Amino acid sequence: MKSALSTIEILPTATHQYSIIWLHGLGADGHDFESIVPQLRLKAQAHIHFIFPNAPIQAVTINGGMKMRSWYDIFEMSLARKVDIDGIYQSAAAIEVLIQQEIAKGIDSANILLAGFSQGGLIALHTGLRCPQKLAGIIALSTYLPTVDSLKTEAATANRTIPVFMAHGSMDSVVAMPNGKMAFDALQAMEYPVKWYQYPMDHSVCMEEVRDIADFINAIFK
Repeated sequence: MKSALSTIEILPTATHQYSIIWLHGLGADGHDFESIVPQLRLKAQAHIHFIFPNAPIQAVTINGGMKMRSWYDIFEMSLARKVDIDGIYQSAAAIEVLIQQEIAKGIDSANILLAGFSQGGLIALHTGLRCPQKLAGIIALSTYLPTVDSLKTEAATANRTIPVFMAHGSMDSVVAMPNGKMAFDALQAMEYPVKWYQYPMDHSVCMEEVRDIADFINAIFK
C-alpha cells in the first residue's frame, strides 16, 4: 500500500539501515524539520532515511476555519478542550502506512523511529505506542497526549519498552508545559521508559534540545 501523504525525504548516502519519520506541527510542512538533520550530526546519519510527511490540508476550527496543513482539527484552546479523536486516528493510520513502506524495503521495524513536534508529536506518540511491530523509539516535542487513556486497551505489547524522549519549553504559550508533563506522568505511571527534558523557551526548538535529541538517537542507532 502506498501512503496518501506526500513527503520530503533525505536519502541515506550509504546502506539503508535505519528510518526516521518526523512529523511537523500545525500549519507547517515537511520542510520544517528538514534543516535539523545536519545539526544532529548522528553517528549513523549516512545509513538513515529521513522522511518528513506533509499533513493533509484541512480546515482548522480555532483559526476561523482557515485551511492549512494539520494532522487533526483543533476545536478550542482550553485545557479541557474537545479533541478531534477521529482526525488523530486517521493521521495515525497514514503514518502506519509509511512505517509499513519502510518495512517492505527490508528495514527491520526495530530500526524505525518516530519523531514529531506539537501536533506531530501527538501523532508520533499515538502511533508508536499502538504500533503492533516493535519500533526503535519515539521523540515527542512540545506536545500532549489527549488519547492516553486509550492506551489502557490499545497499547501494543511490542512497544511496552520503547524508549520515549519527551521535551517541552517552560514558557510554551501554545501547548502549556503542564499538558506535556501530564502526558509524561501518565506514561511513566504505565511504566514506559520515558525521559523528560525541559528548556527555557516558548513553542520552539533550541540547540540544547537538538543535542539531547542527537544523544537519544545515537544511543539507539549505533
